[in-house]
Amino acid sequence: MARYRESVCRQCRREGAKLFLKGDRCYTEKCAFDRRAYAPGQHGQRRMKFTEYGMQLREKQKVRRIYGLLEKQFRSYFVKADRQKGVTGENLLVLVERRLDNIVYRMGFTNTRAEARQLVCHGHFMVNGRRVDIPSFQVSINDNIAVCEKSRKLSRISEALASAGRRTLPEYLDIDKEKGSGVLKALPKREDISQAINEQLIVEFYSR
Repeated sequence: MARYRESVCRQCRREGAKLFLKGDRCYTEKCAFDRRAYAPGQHGQRRMKFTEYGMQLREKQKVRRIYGLLEKQFRSYFVKADRQKGVTGENLLVLVERRLDNIVYRMGFTNTRAEARQLVCHGHFMVNGRRVDIPSFQVSINDNIAVCEKSRKLSRISEALASAGRRTLPEYLDIDKEKGSGVLKALPKREDISQAINEQLIVEFYSR
């Protein structure tokens, strides 16, 4: 499977926005985006003018990087969202929000989505009592997501729960930290996504 192995802070600087890809470090003075809020590379500090296509591309790349998705995977979500009833852009965001790795991150069991993806792949989480090791698994309403009993002692999970207060728990989730479990109460809504995303630009990019 393809993996991005370079500094993830470069991705934030490239998109000109803090994507919170390094967990707690993004809230400290060590955050690379706060120290160098310009694009990476020797020409990064030049003033750049984006065309309409360039703006659409950057928005698409930003959302891909937030959720840690490859292009083929992200495009397949768009095709699925386009076939559903409703607003395509909002459908797209709901689909990526319902990914198991994103739900695990949103519940506070991990500090980053990349860490959530790794722990899910290693089989540390269950959905409705069954172990699921597929990060792209689509969580449905009333599904119960829980940390496996043997995995509750993992320091990575306990430390993440301790620092999860920095992030606001979305209204569509309900979590019991003592039991290490949570429930998807309802489908995510557009207002539940706090990061600045213009999904219409993504729709326009793929509709060219």
